Amino acid sequence: MTFEFAPADAGGATDDGDHALVRAAAVGDARAFEGLYRKHSRRVYAVVWRLSGGQAARADDLVQEAFIRAWQALPAFRFESAFSTWLHRLAVNVALMEIRARAGAEDRETDDAALEYLASHDTAGQRMREQIDLERAVATLPERARAVLVLHDIEGWKHEEIAAELGMAVGTSKAQLHRARGLLRQRLGDGHERN
Repeated sequence: MTFEFAPADAGGATDDGDHALVRAAAVGDARAFEGLYRKHSRRVYAVVWRLSGGQAARADDLVQEAFIRAWQALPAFRFESAFSTWLHRLAVNVALMEIRARAGAEDRETDDAALEYLASHDTAGQRMREQIDLERAVATLPERARAVLVLHDIEGWKHEEIAAELGMAVGTSKAQLHRARGLLRQRLGDGHERN
């Protein structure tokens, strides 16, 4: 079973309308920054929501932190890439720093504990794997495995980039991706391994 996600749009060196907004926001124009926020906040939220395991409050906090850091860093933005690409990478880095800071506590959570949490919300009493959708299944993954899966399969990062950002070996990134995909197969009902 192969899981396919639509890769994030990497953007180009030019952004429709962003250059003027970025230049104005970089010199303190709050309305211009609000325009950037309105234009890009949904995409930022989507990636940090996935990285946070579908926890809305945590994702909201990460979006706020990402935009605060963007506001602070805008004067140094050099237009070498699209603003959307720069902002997206900044948001991912904010989420990854939070994951690293939390490392240990949630990584100790067993896969069964995550499944029990979701099963407790199954009011119809049906088997969870018959109802769970891909986003909910991804949310149940252990944090580092989820981060690797999201960055590799959804965001299109290479293992070398993931390893550098998460402070792990490239082989560990590959192993975490394999683990995440295997857990997804189990949680989505395809319990047998395919090679």
